[in-house]
Amino acid sequence: MALEMKHCMQCGSELVLKELKDEGMVPYCPTCKDFRFPVFNVAVSMVVLNETKDETLLIKQYGKDSYILVAGYVNKGEDAEDAVIREVKEEMGLDVQALSFNHSHYFSKSNTLMLNFTAIVEGKSHPNWEIDSYAWFPLEQAREKIRSQSLAEAFLLGFLDGKYDFTYADKK
Repeated sequence: MALEMKHCMQCGSELVLKELKDEGMVPYCPTCKDFRFPVFNVAVSMVVLNETKDETLLIKQYGKDSYILVAGYVNKGEDAEDAVIREVKEEMGLDVQALSFNHSHYFSKSNTLMLNFTAIVEGKSHPNWEIDSYAWFPLEQAREKIRSQSLAEAFLLGFLDGKYDFTYADKK
């Protein structure tokens, strides 16, 4: 096992690998005399559906000319479900009426555990400054419009097909 974390987050001492019963080799701080488990970001992404569940919302952000899913980071102390509701409201001005968990995936490029949900919404879209543009697409058309070989595509296709494949998303 490679030592990903190099220093203790509490005291700054250099970590060493040490055997922990039933866990294997885990980073250990000899100064604090405590094991240090990995720290990573947590974010949510959403397959946003209209009330009739026949269209999904895709967005463009950060000057890129391809569509992705609505997404955002989970705040400290916030439940993932609350982050879904907050992000959809903040970014698109839509009210989530129902939500369900789809799938998770650790995305190493941003050190983020992504939690994907389906969010059924109502209301009229009022995007905030983070959104360059957006569109509602019939589900089959969304399959063609989503950014190719992206994490968003992997989640959307997994939702549509029932099989999640992150091979291409992890390579880019």
